[in-house]
Amino acid sequence: MATGAALYPPLHERPVKNTVLLFDVDDTLTKPRQLVKPEMLQLLSELRHKVAIGFVGGSNLVKQQEQLATPDVDVTSLFDFSFAENGLTAYRLGEQQSSQSFIGWIGQEKYNKLVKWILHYIADLDIPIKRGTFVEFRNGMINVSPIGRNASVEERNEYQKYDIEHDIRPTMVRKLKEAFPDYGLTYSIGGQISFDVFPTGWDKTYCLDFIAKEKERENGVDYTIIHFFGDKTYKGGNDYEIYSDSRTIGHSVKNPEDTYAQLQELLKSFQQQQ
Repeated sequence: MATGAALYPPLHERPVKNTVLLFDVDDTLTKPRQLVKPEMLQLLSELRHKVAIGFVGGSNLVKQQEQLATPDVDVTSLFDFSFAENGLTAYRLGEQQSSQSFIGWIGQEKYNKLVKWILHYIADLDIPIKRGTFVEFRNGMINVSPIGRNASVEERNEYQKYDIEHDIRPTMVRKLKEAFPDYGLTYSIGGQISFDVFPTGWDKTYCLDFIAKEKERENGVDYTIIHFFGDKTYKGGNDYEIYSDSRTIGHSVKNPEDTYAQLQELLKSFQQQQ
């Protein structure tokens, strides 16, 4: 795959070098599970010449590669920091960093009980359609979808309306908390059709530890200003923790078009700082 990191100044030579921009993916940089628009990539490239940029998403890197890049361009080369699965899979300037495992943390026995409960619940769930992949195992979490992740874009859109009307995901999350009160898990609703399950503390704020360690490197940068852009910034949404964290400046967006408009204004302010 082609890379693009060499086209940009080193992190410690960026004009506004104490600042990093972090982005959620679905409904922030792209429509859910759809390809990013060229104009968004162009704007991100312009910003990257001024500041450091990174994405932090709950999905695995394969899905982010599909949405943010092309088959011949590595997504980790388009961002300085690439945080898949909330940062449990992390890349810095295209190089993978050390990570942790959800299955190693929870243990096989507890994991089996959790997944068995989830699959039984979904089997008994009365919703208009069900597709496939109801539980997707990831390195740092599991992703649960009542309709199944194999649903088409049209089916996802219809399910999202149904979910909002009938409270499917919030109800399932509430019952999971009641069934497993001592598991130390956080349940975070994101996207259109699913929610994430991960150890408490392994939300999107997990990636901020990587950002903080940058100052310890040779020519390290102390990122004192961290902007985060996300759409699920309400309590219970999978952007809430990092959006409301005291270490970040949170920007709530409605969709990629809103993100684009806000970034244009931010770019103007960076240009004025030079």
